[in-house]
Amino acid sequence: MLTFTLAAVVVYLLPNAVRDSWFVARPHLDDIHGYVGLVTYILGHGSWQHLLSNFMLILLIGPILEERHGSIALLVMIFITAIVGGFANIVLSSTGLLGASGVVFMMILLASMANVRAGEIPLTLIIIALVFMGGELVAEFRSNDGISHTAHLVGGATGAAFGFLGARRRPTKSDKKVGKQTGVGVDRVLG
Repeated sequence: MLTFTLAAVVVYLLPNAVRDSWFVARPHLDDIHGYVGLVTYILGHGSWQHLLSNFMLILLIGPILEERHGSIALLVMIFITAIVGGFANIVLSSTGLLGASGVVFMMILLASMANVRAGEIPLTLIIIALVFMGGELVAEFRSNDGISHTAHLVGGATGAAFGFLGARRRPTKSDKKVGKQTGVGVDRVLG
């Protein structure tokens, strides 16, 4: 998360021409900048306020997720979220896209699923989905504020998907009994 943050700060310090060429997801793929921008737009930000608001949340939630899922797995999730958000921008928008807010929403929904068990939907996910995602859905159709609410929705959806795909079965009381009887720890029994 620190490397991601540092990279975004370095990109923000680059000249505008460089940032506008390489760190924006364009609504079309007609040159190399368009393809590169499908991923790198998450490092580009329009202002310090934009960068700080995104990375304040990323630095708050990211380390917890990084510890839980591992650095490489979280990097892959960020990459997939960026790609899906970039393609959603091509399909649904006629403007450029920049910023890590889709990644923020992915992390918010992924973190809300911290205690999910396979086959269950946690109450925190339902509340977060209603509050954050519901607000973004309403804003998508009601406002013309220059914010890509679609990127937020896509980020949240990918975070929820990652949470469900990564849901692990939590040990039950019977699992703990088996571990005590055999002398093998529950973690070893469950793999």
